[in-house]
Amino acid sequence: MATERTNLPYSQFNFRVTIGDEGPDRPQAGFQEISGLGMEITVAEYRAGNSNENSPVKITGTYKVPDVTLKRGLMGYLDLYQWLDAIRNGDQEQKRTVTIELMSEDRATVALTWKLLKARPIKYTGPSLNGKGTDVAVEELVLASERIELS
Repeated sequence: MATERTNLPYSQFNFRVTIGDEGPDRPQAGFQEISGLGMEITVAEYRAGNSNENSPVKITGTYKVPDVTLKRGLMGYLDLYQWLDAIRNGDQEQKRTVTIELMSEDRATVALTWKLLKARPIKYTGPSLNGKGTDVAVEELVLASERIELS
């Protein structure tokens, strides 16, 4: 549930991600970065031939949800890969609701929630490996969803 604040904006580093419903098959994952949350509504222009106005009217068309990218440090769990593999093998029942909650500073109150409905993984990128580096190995999962809702 969205709450209004009169002081500073929320910090971007307090968030939780839940993939699917409760149960043993739900992937367990903690993410360090999420990008691509949004929605775009297309507009069509139309002008009737007998219109007195010399400009078209704008008619609301369809909408689309951009792909959302989740990044996390590689931890060796295969549950996200198993979800991706099920989708790759044609299992249409594997579409899930992905819930992203922005938390307030006390980490107990949910400030805003994004729900990606009928989401499925469409791309996986493994970490860049470098024997000379000291960075954390980060993997990336891209999700496509059919609808986004905010609350």
